[in-house]
Amino acid sequence: MTATAAPRTPIRSILGASGGNLVEWYDWYAYSAFTLYFAPALFPKSDPTAQLLSAAAIFAVGFVMRPLGAWIMGVYADRHGRKAGLTVSVTLMCAGSLLIAATPTFESVGVLAPAMLLIARLMQGLSVGGEYGASATYLSEIATSRHRGFYSSFQYVTLIAGQLVALCLALLLQAILSPAELEAWGWRIPFVIGGALAIAVFIIRRKMEETKDFLATKAGGAARSTGLALFREHPRAVALVIGLTAGGTVAFYAYSIYMQKFLVNTAGFGRETATAIMTAALFCYMLLQPVVGALSDRIGRRPLLIAFGVLGTLGTVPLFQAIAGTAGHPWLAFALVMCGLVAVSGYTAINAVVKAELFPAHIRALGVALPYAIANAVFGGSAEYVALLFKSLGAEQGFYWYVAGLIAISLIVFVRMGDTRAKSTIGG
Repeated sequence: MTATAAPRTPIRSILGASGGNLVEWYDWYAYSAFTLYFAPALFPKSDPTAQLLSAAAIFAVGFVMRPLGAWIMGVYADRHGRKAGLTVSVTLMCAGSLLIAATPTFESVGVLAPAMLLIARLMQGLSVGGEYGASATYLSEIATSRHRGFYSSFQYVTLIAGQLVALCLALLLQAILSPAELEAWGWRIPFVIGGALAIAVFIIRRKMEETKDFLATKAGGAARSTGLALFREHPRAVALVIGLTAGGTVAFYAYSIYMQKFLVNTAGFGRETATAIMTAALFCYMLLQPVVGALSDRIGRRPLLIAFGVLGTLGTVPLFQAIAGTAGHPWLAFALVMCGLVAVSGYTAINAVVKAELFPAHIRALGVALPYAIANAVFGGSAEYVALLFKSLGAEQGFYWYVAGLIAISLIVFVRMGDTRAKSTIGG
């Protein structure tokens, strides 16, 4: 009965498994967008720059915690079930958001305020680290082989949706509240909403079915999932995940996260125009993910990965150069940004299922989560810093070549690896 229940409720399965990504990226944007407002409340008032640096440092802790969270939560999901892992991860997300919302001001409790913010970010970092592996594994396992790419693509649909929700909320609150109101209490609103979104995902996940692959592994008494076993028994698959993630994650961060700053600082657009360009581009990018995922179910994963690799390697430098010269032409900038995002979709729409198809069920959640978290922390989390460093040195085009070079390395991996759809380790 359990084995057939999940396919009868695809919408609940998709929302439950991928909804955590919405909360994750909503929190990411909310923290960044409202740092200017909560930093004066939670840190000493003596130096505004020091406040922002402190808030940024605590934000960075979340990236540092991701590999640890991927290890702990990946092992948990492999041993106790995908549903259990997803439920724990969203609980930590919820607790972290609500703790930020409830943190007293520095004026009232002193150093306890930044300490509570740090604890909240540690919780969220642990959660996010395991969320990717558990959700990617669940989405890949609930689908039949004919629709596995389509199902797993919704991980990035909700990921992008989280960015859009946070962006729209920031614009709304800035429109209806004064800067003084936002600094006094308005900055807490997005974190309350983040907690509420996490509660909604928790309720959905409590009613989800467990996957057939996990139940079969549990019944068969498979070996236990451990970090040592992952690197000792599956070194090639681990290396493949790191290799294909390196170029994919830096391209995603460059075209979807850093691009808004690039449009302002380099292309010369106003902040409002840049926001409008990226909002429209991200919305179209979100809708594109299931299309590319479904295409991978028909033609395979490898052709799409190679297409991304070739387009990214050859097109990144001229595309960034072209976008840099679009000042005064927002529609042209939008079209060029979309060219980049269409190419990146060859990675983002299917990367979850590709990684899941590399590992056996008993160690799949850990295998997907940990190598990805390591590569994402090294290459994705540092992308914006590297871009701004090149710009500060007067050599901004160095960042274009950096992105193209990492994509080229991943392209070598794509060319040498087999098509995971044809050699999938997932049952069904």
